[in-house]
Amino acid sequence: MKLYSFILFLTFTISCSSDNTTNEATADDDPTEEVPNEEETEEISFYYGADLSYVNEMEDCGATYYNKEGVAKDPYSIFKNAGANLIRVRLWHSPTWTNYSNLEDVKKTIQRAKDKGMKILLDFHYSDTWADPETQEIPAAWEDFIDKTPTLRSLLYDYTYHTLEELEQENLLPDLVQVGNEINGMILQKGDLEWPIDWERNSSLINAGISAVRDIAQEKNKSIEIMLHIAQPENALWWFDQATKNGVTDFDWIGLSYYPIWSDYDLNNVSSAFETLINTYNKQLMVVETAYPFSMEDTDSANNILGSDALIEGYPASEQGQLEYLNALKNKIEMAGGSGLIYWEPAWVSTNCDTKWGTGSHWDNATLFNHENKVTLGMQFYQSSKNN
Repeated sequence: MKLYSFILFLTFTISCSSDNTTNEATADDDPTEEVPNEEETEEISFYYGADLSYVNEMEDCGATYYNKEGVAKDPYSIFKNAGANLIRVRLWHSPTWTNYSNLEDVKKTIQRAKDKGMKILLDFHYSDTWADPETQEIPAAWEDFIDKTPTLRSLLYDYTYHTLEELEQENLLPDLVQVGNEINGMILQKGDLEWPIDWERNSSLINAGISAVRDIAQEKNKSIEIMLHIAQPENALWWFDQATKNGVTDFDWIGLSYYPIWSDYDLNNVSSAFETLINTYNKQLMVVETAYPFSMEDTDSANNILGSDALIEGYPASEQGQLEYLNALKNKIEMAGGSGLIYWEPAWVSTNCDTKWGTGSHWDNATLFNHENKVTLGMQFYQSSKNN
């Protein structure tokens, strides 16, 4: 099964309601919560991240999150206190099938993360829906210009620039920006992806996004680093070779999705791919999507994406196995000279909200919260940040 199959499960419309029956909730604010200080604004040597794009939606659906003591807390506080220092958030252009992951929702996420003193990685999908290795669906507003690359380039530049400009006006600029999401195939297409990649078109569009980020950063005297994101290390090896040969060179980060179930690389040899990418292109590297199940139980009618075939020998589907997988992958990234690891959707818990295929979550066995919405042992992964 390929990564795009996993992403296809995720395109869904949610109608919100819930009946969580967990521990009694208390106030969100923790009097012992760590607060941002001057030291935390200094350079970070390794990013310990969480993609919390779903949190606003899940809370509207009735989800409550509990810390290790079983006390209801703001999920951003839970991640901050655990040691997370980076929050990733996705942005769709003009989604009509959901009220989330649009700019207003993203602003809310960024504000919540900034209030906790965490860095922000903003992920432009350049689509009205999920972008992935098999789907790079052009926004409906741009579809008439799909074959007019100069016009499309201007549209992409303006959209990126003005989005960041609006965020800057509200003191919500991200620290890092992804120019596209899992852009293995050519971006801004319609239906099935065209292969091979038309690099004259593709490099023009990607570089337009890069230029917009660079321009707004310079004009506002801000530091914003740029990431290009590819699904699976083996694809990054050929993609970055082709991209750089075709003039896509002005970026700071190589971002990767890494799920062993869909990769040619296992935990034993994946660091070799990381190291090759870092040394070849002299860029920083971060795994921006990964996950591991803490259970094989499915608690709702939304089937679990990560099943028994996702398990790695020596890493059982348990809270301890989840933690050990994350620590092992972090060590592989660091061994290769990489600089970050983000857990994908650790808070996409089960609620009574409907997806396209069932009621609940397709990820409820692979979050960093158990089936009672209490943190798993996997959350301890973030503690390593406090030792750096």
